[in-house]
Amino acid sequence: MQVSNFANAIEPSATLRAAALARELRAKGVEVLDFCLGEPDFDTPENIRAAAKKAMDSGKTHYTPATGIPELKKAICDFHRKNHGLEYSPAQICVSNGCKHTIYTSLCATLNPGDEVVIPAPYWVSYRDLVQMTGARAVIVETKLANGLKMRAQEFRAALTPRTKMLMLNSPCNPTGAVYSEDELRALAEIVVERDLIALSDEIYEKLVFGDATFKAFASLGPEVYRRTLTINGVSKSYAMTGWRIGWTAAPIEVAKAMDAVQSQQTSCACSVSQYAALEALTADQSSVAEMRKQFAKRREYVCARLEKMPGVKLNPPDGAFYAFFDVSHYFGKTFGDVKVTSAGTFCQALLQQAHVNLVEGGAFGAEGYVRLSFAASQESLERGLDAIEGWLGTAK
Repeated sequence: MQVSNFANAIEPSATLRAAALARELRAKGVEVLDFCLGEPDFDTPENIRAAAKKAMDSGKTHYTPATGIPELKKAICDFHRKNHGLEYSPAQICVSNGCKHTIYTSLCATLNPGDEVVIPAPYWVSYRDLVQMTGARAVIVETKLANGLKMRAQEFRAALTPRTKMLMLNSPCNPTGAVYSEDELRALAEIVVERDLIALSDEIYEKLVFGDATFKAFASLGPEVYRRTLTINGVSKSYAMTGWRIGWTAAPIEVAKAMDAVQSQQTSCACSVSQYAALEALTADQSSVAEMRKQFAKRREYVCARLEKMPGVKLNPPDGAFYAFFDVSHYFGKTFGDVKVTSAGTFCQALLQQAHVNLVEGGAFGAEGYVRLSFAASQESLERGLDAIEGWLGTAK
């Protein structure tokens, strides 16, 4: 049976594909040190799990309003007010089945076929395909290591055309860990306002910022920016709730209403039990978030120190999220065993097959020559994995 052109145009998720390759090796009895998936290795905090059980036991297992239960939407408004001084009404919030879903619903509600969306690379693996699934076109802007892998205002301006409709930005960034400063964001926001564009700001990693870096919400840069911004957030990363699938968009009221209509046909609603778990996450004591961030900060320091000592590796230390994104192009043209490395893809394949370490190739993020390592893993795993990478690099000929 022939599949659609739409389906053929979509690339499978590179991170999930890498995870599948690791599972195949494990099925053969091979121990794999896997650093490809972007999810915390911690269990969801006990109080959140208890809230979900309570919700089930009290019958909260039925359909909810399409864009979320009122209590959760109010808690999300409180979250944005408390953390960023932003005033949203519950009618401006759309709760969805994770951030990937809420991004797609946001795009469906705002883009038309032929519209252009500017996305700085490296970018999260799903951005380009989510845009293209609406019939719009992703315009990719390559960034420079010298600029911290962040898009400068002049690079943004150079990518604009009469068809440009949106800027899609992720800070802290997956895969680079880059955090845009307030000045850098303001320079981009000025262009958004000047050209009357939409800004989609993915802020899912906002609680995971390290060192001297500070997070700034894009919508908080002034009223003209606020009314043009779709803010994406959720509970997956900060609360170790990836499988619970709760994300949200905070948007201008007309966009939120459109998202309500779209989502009512897509999924009816997000999981009712997960919504009550997310309510607990946002309204209860936040010490678990602080503890996880503390552990990620320690791992970041360790991973960066190890990678920076490896010959031929170029790393821009991450200021946020939980990824190390590093340049391995020095090894292109070299041979490992009987495999000649010619790309980040062949680098990762050889590393997995020979040293049993699983990373994600940078081409999936729009940055050939790089690979991504998630340090959302135990200290022991990180030590063993980096030992294996360092030893394997030493075999290059």
